[in-house]
Amino acid sequence: MEHYDLSREELQGMLTQLEQALINHQQWYAAMMRSVTCKLPSDLCDLSPEAHQHCGFGQWYYSEATEKLRDYPGFIALGEVHKLMHQLAAKLLIDSQAGTLINSSDYDNFSNALERMRLEISALEHELENLLYNHDSLTGAITRFGILPAFREQQALIKRGVQSCCIVMMDLDNFKAINDNRGHLAGDRVLKASVRYMIEHLRPYDKIFRYGGEEFLLLMQHIELAACYDMVERLREGLASMSINLGEEKPIHITASFGVVLLDPDVPVEISIDRADKAMYSAKAAGRNCVRLEDSATQNASAQ
Repeated sequence: MEHYDLSREELQGMLTQLEQALINHQQWYAAMMRSVTCKLPSDLCDLSPEAHQHCGFGQWYYSEATEKLRDYPGFIALGEVHKLMHQLAAKLLIDSQAGTLINSSDYDNFSNALERMRLEISALEHELENLLYNHDSLTGAITRFGILPAFREQQALIKRGVQSCCIVMMDLDNFKAINDNRGHLAGDRVLKASVRYMIEHLRPYDKIFRYGGEEFLLLMQHIELAACYDMVERLREGLASMSINLGEEKPIHITASFGVVLLDPDVPVEISIDRADKAMYSAKAAGRNCVRLEDSATQNASAQ
């Protein structure tokens, strides 16, 4: 599930579906436990090997859930534990109807599977809410409200010697001209395509934040300054070579300027962000479409 492919309406719809499926699951659980406790006849569907497909939750999972959830790891894990829970529930129902004393380990296994399922549901719900409320609706980048918490968390890891971390300020070159000459809809498409390219070519644990307008902030974990420079240089080259189709006769190309610094654990994160910003402006001053390290910005400032 790629968050930049999902609209706010789609995310809200997924959450609504999940909430209803959870209600259906709770209703099934209450009825199942009533049958076990009171030794009432079981629903034959609950004794079937395909019980996980017949319950209300299963009907949503296998038929009604949006296709964009299908390949998401959390969704797949939820299906696996849901199926296991039904297999264990069937054992309890069979023993109850037969008048057999339910084995404590069978009950514990069912309870553990039930709890795992609830955790998977909660995790999936949290992920969808995070995408809905904490990501820029146009580009899919994380909103700037997430910058300080994420950076301060990384600072703590750096202080403990767990990792080094770099931050990168990225600004699309001559973006105002696109808005002025081609319109804001074209500008929106350029923003979305540019961030999509970055997300697809960053490492899974790197993060991109929309800092403002056409300016973005990258959090690059587990990397030293020189290696980060090389990675950002490859990203810059790839972005510059990308064609963006605006529905016109000829696609357009966009470039970006980048400033790269180490995240300093001993100063407020705002200072490190400011240093990255100055390095990025050094790249602008050097002719745009290039990458500059903090040292380059410092040297340029000293020379002026």
